[in-house]
Amino acid sequence: MTQNVKRMNMGKVAVLMGGRSAEREVSLMSGQGVLKALKASGVDAHAFDPAERELSELKKEGFQRCFIALHGRFGEDGTVQGALELMGIPYTGSGVMASSIAMDKVMTKRVWQAEGLPVPRHVLVHPAEIDSLSANDLIQTLGLPLIVKPAREGSSIGVSKVQRAEDLHSALRAAAVCDHDILCEQCIVGDEVTCPVLGAGDEARALPVILIVAPEGNYDYQNKYFTEDTQYLVPCGLPVQEEAAIQALVRRAYQALGCRGWGRIDVMIDGATRQPYLLEINTSPGMTGHSLVPMSATADGMPYEALCCHLLASAALDYEGTVA
Repeated sequence: MTQNVKRMNMGKVAVLMGGRSAEREVSLMSGQGVLKALKASGVDAHAFDPAERELSELKKEGFQRCFIALHGRFGEDGTVQGALELMGIPYTGSGVMASSIAMDKVMTKRVWQAEGLPVPRHVLVHPAEIDSLSANDLIQTLGLPLIVKPAREGSSIGVSKVQRAEDLHSALRAAAVCDHDILCEQCIVGDEVTCPVLGAGDEARALPVILIVAPEGNYDYQNKYFTEDTQYLVPCGLPVQEEAAIQALVRRAYQALGCRGWGRIDVMIDGATRQPYLLEINTSPGMTGHSLVPMSATADGMPYEALCCHLLASAALDYEGTVA
């Protein structure tokens, strides 16, 4: 894999990391890992932080490809992708539309629902509605416990698990600090899994499923990135047919959004019925030492360095050949 990338001559490559989102810290960790791997593979790779430099410098300095290791807003939401399209610089991951939709958990669910794919019951709330919102009405729709999260944040930032009606409004206000759209979601009790997908269209393929076992079931920002207490099981230990069904489901979900390059879809499996429910998709997943795509890829025979090179080789434009 690495030798093939060297032969392809990727040219001068920018690893976009950092950025201005709430996930900046994680993005810097992802980007440094990718940068080290690409350099070790002989790629002419350089760090580039859009929070510190204008994107227009990419064109001026002759960068020929970008590996997007940005997470969250202004990096994973179609904005950077649009700028790179205008400059004609191929980039890793999904294009403008798919990135924009996937960043918005509500819009993502609407697309999946339209395609007949299973998602938890959910309600969209705006900050102006919080004070007048009836907790009892929302609980009657979603049940307890329920999940409250910003519609356009990642890494579990601003997410609350509401166990009691009296805690609902404070959870909504906490999410409103992060976004003007708040997603309230049915809490599926059961197994939490995630599954990466590589490729595009009919060539997209799901990697091994990872079972996530977090302390007290709390897979929050701290347990994702900064502790060793969360267990990630790959092989996941699920029955073979159940894992295959989840892989088929996430592949359909990925294709429904028009994603390409790579992504990772989070799924909850109802402990009683074994019905899987799609939660959300990450179109620029983490590449840190705790990250799950590298873990799954390694289990599939593609170590970290080879994964980075594979993703870089897949860099593309939505409008290939149309930019002067």
